Amino acid sequence: MPTLKNSPRSESLRSVRIQVTTLGDLLLTAADRYPDSPALILPGQRMTYGELAANALRRARSLQALGVKPHDHVGLLLPTSFEFVEMLFAIALCGAVAVPMNARYRHNELAYVIENGDLVAVFTTDRIAEQVNFVERLTNALPELKDAGDPRHLSLAAAPHLRNLVLLGASKPHGFLPEHEFDALAGQWSEDRVHESRLQVRLRDVAIMLYTSGTTSNPKGCLLSHEAMVRNSIALGRHRYALTHDDVFWSPLPMFHIAAILPLCAIFDVGGVYATMTHFDAGKALHMLEDERVTATYPCFVTIMSDLIHHPDFPKTDLSRIKLMNSNFAVQPPAIAEAMLKAMPDALYVGTFGMTETAGTVTTSRLDDPLTERIGRLGRPLPGLQVRIVDPESGADVPAGTRGEVLVRGYSTLEGYYKDPHKTAQALDAQGWFHTGDIGSLDAAGTMMFHGRVKDMLKVGGENVAAAEIESCLQRHPAVKLAQVVGVPDARLMEVAAAFVECHENATVEAQELIDFCRREIASFKVPRHVRFVSAWPMSTSKIQKFRLRDELLAEFERAAQQG
Repeated sequence: MPTLKNSPRSESLRSVRIQVTTLGDLLLTAADRYPDSPALILPGQRMTYGELAANALRRARSLQALGVKPHDHVGLLLPTSFEFVEMLFAIALCGAVAVPMNARYRHNELAYVIENGDLVAVFTTDRIAEQVNFVERLTNALPELKDAGDPRHLSLAAAPHLRNLVLLGASKPHGFLPEHEFDALAGQWSEDRVHESRLQVRLRDVAIMLYTSGTTSNPKGCLLSHEAMVRNSIALGRHRYALTHDDVFWSPLPMFHIAAILPLCAIFDVGGVYATMTHFDAGKALHMLEDERVTATYPCFVTIMSDLIHHPDFPKTDLSRIKLMNSNFAVQPPAIAEAMLKAMPDALYVGTFGMTETAGTVTTSRLDDPLTERIGRLGRPLPGLQVRIVDPESGADVPAGTRGEVLVRGYSTLEGYYKDPHKTAQALDAQGWFHTGDIGSLDAAGTMMFHGRVKDMLKVGGENVAAAEIESCLQRHPAVKLAQVVGVPDARLMEVAAAFVECHENATVEAQELIDFCRREIASFKVPRHVRFVSAWPMSTSKIQKFRLRDELLAEFERAAQQG
C-alpha cells in the first residue's frame, strides 16, 4: 500500500477531534445555537433553524402516533422541499430509518423498493413536480390500493409491511391518509415521548437507507448509520472545507441523493444556510447564487455545470462571493473548467471522489493544495478514512500511480445491503474494507484519481445505473430474446446507455418502440439512447464481450462524424 507523504499543506490531524451525534440531534443542536438564523432557502422561501426543529418535532409526534417505532423503515417520495427535510429529521428523531426514494422511479421500481425495503409508511405529495404525479405512480405500483379499507391500517399482499401512505396536500385519493389527519395526530402524542425515543438512538444505528443500483437487475438498499452521515459531514464541512455559520452552501441535487444529504448535514453542523431548488433550472440557479450571496457550491455533475455555463445569464451573473466550488474538473470536459475559472478566478475549486456506500465523500481536495492539483485530481482521504488501490484479480496493493480497484475503510462505510448478506459479504471483507468496484489510482502524494468502473455500471449524469437493470427491462418486451447494454460517451450526461438486441426468430420491432417501452418501465435516465440489432454476439469462451460491442458502436459514431 503506498505510504501517504506528510505535507506542510495538510490539515493537522493533531487538531482534529472526533465529534459525532445522531442525525436528529444535529438539527436540535443547531436550533439551540442559532434558533433565529436561516437554515433552509428555496427560491422565494426560507425557514429558520427554530422553525425547522419545531416542525420536525411536530411531525415526529404524528409519526409515533401513527405507530412508527424505532428501526421502522419510512419512505420519502417527495421532491426537494421543506417537507422533505422536516420528515427526514422527524424520522431520525423517532429512531426510525428514512428511505428517500428516487422521484424519477416508475411504478414497478417503486413497488420493488416498498416491498424489498419493508416500508411501513410512505410520505408523498399531490404536488405535480416536473410532470411527475406521485399519487398516480403509487396507485399503479400498488394495484390492491383501489380496494383498500382504512388508510390508517392498510393491508396489501404485495407490500405486507406497509400500513400507511401519507399524502401531503389538500386532495384525498382513495387509500391515502390526508395531511390534515396526519397533522392532527400530533395532538395525541407528547413531545416527551419523542425525546425518549431520540435519546435511545445509538450512533451506529441505521439512520438512512438509500437504494443504489448494483450489477444486478434491482437496486440494493444501502444502510448508513447516524455516525457515518454526521461524522462524514463534519469531516467534510468543518475540517476540510472550513465552513462556518456565515456560509451559504448551495446544492441543486435532489434530496434523495447522497450528494444533497451530505452537504445539508455539513452546513447544519456549523449552523450555516443550505440553499437548494425543487428542480434544477440554470437560469433560476444563477439568480439564486447571486441573490442569496452563496459562498460555497456543490454542483458536482457535468450536466449541471454545463447548463450553468451555457445559460445566457452566466456571463452577467455576479458570482464573486463564491469562495468554494466542488467542481470535479479532473473528470469534466476542459471547456467547463475554462469557463468557470474565467468567471470566478478567486474561488477555490476542489475535486471529490465518493459514493452512496461511503455516506458520500471519501476524498476531496484541501483548500491549500495548489490549483493544478485541485483541478487535476480528486483530493485526499478525509481524516479517519483509508484508501487502498489493489489489483482486482489478486487483491494485492499496487504501486503509486498504478490503476486498480479502490478500497475504502473507516467510520463512513455502509453497515451492509438490506436483506442481502451475499452482496454485503462481496462488498465488505473481513478486515472492514469496502470494495467499491471503481478503478482509481493514488499518486505518490496520496491524491486520488478515478478512471472508470470494474462493475458493469454506467454513470448517467451522476446517477449510477446497472446495465443489468436495463437489460432486464428490454428482455420483458415480447420481441426481445437477449439484450446487452453498454455505456457510451455523451457530451451532456457523461455517459448514456446503448442497447444491443437480439430478437426472437420471426419477431420484429423498431428501435424507437423499444426506447418507448423502456421509458414506460424505468426512470428516464436509464432509458437507452441508442439501439442496435444483432444476430450474433462477440464471444469469449463463455461470455459476451461487451467491450467489442461498445468499440463497434464508437467506430460507427466516428464514421458518421467524418461523413457529416
